[in-house]
Amino acid sequence: MTTIGLISLGCPRNLVDSEVMIGLLKKSGFRIAADISKCDAAVVNTCAFIEDAKKESVDLILQLVQLKKEKKIKSIIVTGCLPQRYPRELRVELPEVDAFLGTGDFIELPQTIRKTLKGKSCDRISRVPSFLSDHTNQRGLITPFHFIYLKLSEGCNNRCTYCIIPRIRGKLRSRRINSLLTEVRGLSKKHKISEINLVGQDTTLYGTDLYQRPGLVKLLKKLTALKMARWIRLLYTHPEHYTDDLIDIIKNEPSICKYIDLPFQHINDRVLKSMNRKTTRKGIMGLIARLKKQIPALAIRTTFIVGFPGETEKEFDELVDFIKQTKFERLGIFEYSREEGTGAYNFKDQIPDKIKKERFDTIMKLQQEVSRDINAGFIGKELEILIDEADVIARSPEGATKQSPVAYSYIGRTEYDAPEVDGNCFVRTKRRHKPGDFVKVKVTDTLEYDLTGEEI
Repeated sequence: MTTIGLISLGCPRNLVDSEVMIGLLKKSGFRIAADISKCDAAVVNTCAFIEDAKKESVDLILQLVQLKKEKKIKSIIVTGCLPQRYPRELRVELPEVDAFLGTGDFIELPQTIRKTLKGKSCDRISRVPSFLSDHTNQRGLITPFHFIYLKLSEGCNNRCTYCIIPRIRGKLRSRRINSLLTEVRGLSKKHKISEINLVGQDTTLYGTDLYQRPGLVKLLKKLTALKMARWIRLLYTHPEHYTDDLIDIIKNEPSICKYIDLPFQHINDRVLKSMNRKTTRKGIMGLIARLKKQIPALAIRTTFIVGFPGETEKEFDELVDFIKQTKFERLGIFEYSREEGTGAYNFKDQIPDKIKKERFDTIMKLQQEVSRDINAGFIGKELEILIDEADVIARSPEGATKQSPVAYSYIGRTEYDAPEVDGNCFVRTKRRHKPGDFVKVKVTDTLEYDLTGEEI
């Protein structure tokens, strides 16, 4: 049987594409190899969002090229954002790659692999991506089986000037609600799902292309009615697209995590306008006030960009003061990456890398202090924790006594922590658990971004 190795880079949205690829490969009779260096063909699903992501993708491709030279693999297929963005350049610079597939062309992966194993080089990169996966495409989960990412849509209409996504993913294309529900039902038959994470380029715009109005609330009502997961989490929302009914369902539906991923990117009005964010400082502060009033226990995860072209010291200080005052529960920070093909690429007053790094470090140091203070407030409280994996066995069963019973340690998360990006809770318990279990934990200590506690 032909074996295929697959590596997925980038965000959870890219990961869902990789899971669809695995499903296509299995359906076509291929076996998925655990070791990329011991397979017939290697597939890498790339990211090309910012410079660091591009470098990671290219470095990995070069490693595969070396494996091919050593005759450990027979062919290399590169798919996803990098070939979609640089189709001609990659073909010239990486002739050792047997096939390049764009973001809308990976549906042809099985037949492409067969061609490359016969010595044929073949590329397919649609100029305008149009493919949209649905429930008929089975997924081979890469995540632990107890949580999934549910991709609501493809593409984006927002056109932020720093972002290349519309160029490499196309316009917004939403999936039908029934297709999403059918996919969840199918996955829940195979796995016990504890958490569903909703993803898209902008989940708050979901359905506007299909239904001429936002469809997220309608989807959430139908999804929560299935009762197939204890937690449903909203990722990749946009501050300009929140409605009262969306806030209401987050507030009132117990299975929707009191956590939202809400990138603001900046707070200064001039910078926001230059980013084409279509929001303002007043609008952002008003939204935060509405959310906190309606959902007092809500945790907001946000991201900001420092060093955007033309960002003055005064505008940066305004951002720092805003973060100090607001005290976000979760915060990510990015140095502006100048990307050709974006609106901001030719903006004047590009900020030197040294200053971007200094501004990045300033906010990271500030957020460390904020996170430490927020975590300290959890000490002594009881929280529900989702177990993700075993940590270590603190004392072996053979060595247990009445005076010193066996103790196990697990890594889990609160509802205020999304998988793979936020903090963990290290749980000590006398009971055995498996990934996907929910346990009640009393918090006993904190780390910089993490909690520790004992099962009650």
